[in-house]
Amino acid sequence: MHFLSVDRELTRHSYYADTAVRAARHPALQGDADCDVAIVGGGLAGLSAAIELADRGFSVRVLEAREVGFGASGRNGGQAIHGLACDQDEIERQLGLDEARRVFAMSIEALEVIRQRCARFQIDCDWRDGYLGVATSAGKARDLLAGADHLETAYSYPLRRIAQSDLPQWIDSPRYRAAVHDPRSGHLHPLKYTLGLARAAAGLGVTIHEGTAVTALTPGDRPVLHTANGRVTARQVLLAGNVYLQGIAAALEPRIMPVGTYIVASAPVDPALAQTLIPCGAAVCDNNFVLDYFRFSADHRMVYGGRVSYSTATPMNLAESMRQRMVGTFPALAGTPVTHAWGGFVDISMNRAPDFGRLPNCPQVYYLQGFSGHGLALTGLAGRVVAEAMAGDATRFDTFARLRHRPFPGGRLLRMPALVLGMAWYRLKDALA
Repeated sequence: MHFLSVDRELTRHSYYADTAVRAARHPALQGDADCDVAIVGGGLAGLSAAIELADRGFSVRVLEAREVGFGASGRNGGQAIHGLACDQDEIERQLGLDEARRVFAMSIEALEVIRQRCARFQIDCDWRDGYLGVATSAGKARDLLAGADHLETAYSYPLRRIAQSDLPQWIDSPRYRAAVHDPRSGHLHPLKYTLGLARAAAGLGVTIHEGTAVTALTPGDRPVLHTANGRVTARQVLLAGNVYLQGIAAALEPRIMPVGTYIVASAPVDPALAQTLIPCGAAVCDNNFVLDYFRFSADHRMVYGGRVSYSTATPMNLAESMRQRMVGTFPALAGTPVTHAWGGFVDISMNRAPDFGRLPNCPQVYYLQGFSGHGLALTGLAGRVVAEAMAGDATRFDTFARLRHRPFPGGRLLRMPALVLGMAWYRLKDALA
């Protein structure tokens, strides 16, 4: 697909890549190999599953087409947030309230997984507690507070409600009308975390192959993954490559779309200014459909995301347009230059719910996709539940697998233009609100 060449270019100016040390490189596969579980994709989902499987005594190989953390796992906004990308009412509608509660509880477990792994494997990834959801209009404020009410009454998950008059104690910006705060969510340096998971997996005996693109999958009782220089035969396979599977599981492709998302990092600012602008130190995200998200890094840079592309075309003048969005939110940063501008592609599903399951023609092949831009925490939980399923207890995995997913309309040729038109409508709704 043509977006892959665009994606490679977008990696070049990543703040994360410039501030994370790759202490280890993993050799490409040469020849044939055999293992209990072969995993396609060296990102957060694949590495999390590898750790869980190794803990259960499985022999595991991870095949990564480029390098560990190349995709969204190493380039995202760094925000680990409760819940899913879709609203809880989508899960309630499909599974009922009791099962929706179990899914939400697993999203909270996902936050604890990050903390546990950082402690167990001594991963220094600049974790900081706190998430602030904000609203840009009176209507959006009503939606935000109604969502908080629903989480508290239906899910026993309280969020602190913050009125407009109290906002300067939490965030000093003229844009917002209300906020909710969650102390259990938080933010981190995603590439440092991903590389830490790779180091942990290798330490548990997992074999990782970088520069090893899977070119074909042969289903069967023992599926085979083919690469340019060898093959891996396994009892079970996990596809965790999301938009990068490049045709090896064609049945999955119509249910996800690659959506470009873009981030800038400013030059470091005075720590006192950073403390003034976001006194709570939290990650921040608004509740628009086409949203902005941002946080201060450990070295006091504003890391600001917000532009999206549903056509895979990189926005014009990316760094400057993102800087203007940043300054619109924080006028005090008007004189602060942007030093990094990068992006990447996330895999969205039609309903924004995660899409987990097994291939229809080969139940030995599992897949995890459709994190829809909300996967920093959920990928860890996904790795855990798919490992449970491979080890014989599919209860939690099958809860997710029961979620129904429709293909994007328009077929291979028209589905992307249709999505562009749909997103234009949602942008208009956000603007009118």
